[in-house]
Amino acid sequence: MANLYNTSVLQLNGFNISHEGIFPAFLFATLNYLIILFCNLTLILTIVMNKSLHEPMYLFLLNLPVNDLIGSSALFPQLIKEILTNSRRMQLSACIAQAFFIHIYAAGTVFILSAMAYDRYIAICYPLRYNTVMTNAHIMKIITLVWSSCVVLIAVLFILLLRLRHCRSEILHPYCDNASLLTLVCEDTTINNIYGLFISALSQVIANGMVFYTYLRILFACFSSKQSDTKAKALQTCATHLFVFLLMECLGLFTIISYRVKNVPQHIRRFLGVSTLIFPPTLNPIIYGLKTKEIREKVINLFRIK
Repeated sequence: MANLYNTSVLQLNGFNISHEGIFPAFLFATLNYLIILFCNLTLILTIVMNKSLHEPMYLFLLNLPVNDLIGSSALFPQLIKEILTNSRRMQLSACIAQAFFIHIYAAGTVFILSAMAYDRYIAICYPLRYNTVMTNAHIMKIITLVWSSCVVLIAVLFILLLRLRHCRSEILHPYCDNASLLTLVCEDTTINNIYGLFISALSQVIANGMVFYTYLRILFACFSSKQSDTKAKALQTCATHLFVFLLMECLGLFTIISYRVKNVPQHIRRFLGVSTLIFPPTLNPIIYGLKTKEIREKVINLFRIK
């Protein structure tokens, strides 16, 4: 049996695209990736280039398109290459790198959205203390904690994976992740499974607990407020954030269920497998750009200047 480092080529169980469907699939994947790049880079540039947006809410939001670019860039170049070359072979090093960044993206999404929920909670429930609490130093500590937690948790996950030997070379998923790489292993994966479940449960408890608690408090504060305009603005901001959070959670849940239920058709399973890497990165900048008045105005001004 060879060590995981030594096997150079893996075979992916990708999408069964007919000869007639190659060009439409290539066009869809390329346009989708270009839209993701354009929208997320526009959101990043808008926040970076406008000092009026250098506020806690937008500094937290800035991390979301950065994270979306990490996730989509881990998938689309490999997917486009597969469509063009009609080859499902992938170098092991590329597979591990893809899996690592996909997991960074998944963990980053839930932690960033949790940090954004905390920011909205302080802003709406404790408006008089907001500027005192959400200082630049405090914001940087939270952002650093979010990214360092993602890197450390996922790095340990892959360190545990790379210590094992394997005797298979076929990836059953359309892209590489920890679960698919574990199917190649011929040794006992109990420790890996326990740690994987641990970090999944930890991230979900933190994210769902934070969002559930903060939004209950926010809703209570909004409906007890006598200022209707303040209430409406707060609810609109929170509804946008909540929609993005629920979108990611539902897609992730459906993906997990599809891989656990044997009767799910293979094409639906593959579609759900890539949905979390396609829809959130595409929709997030559009949702925040359209729903957030300050960002919408700055984006319009940015293109007028250009």
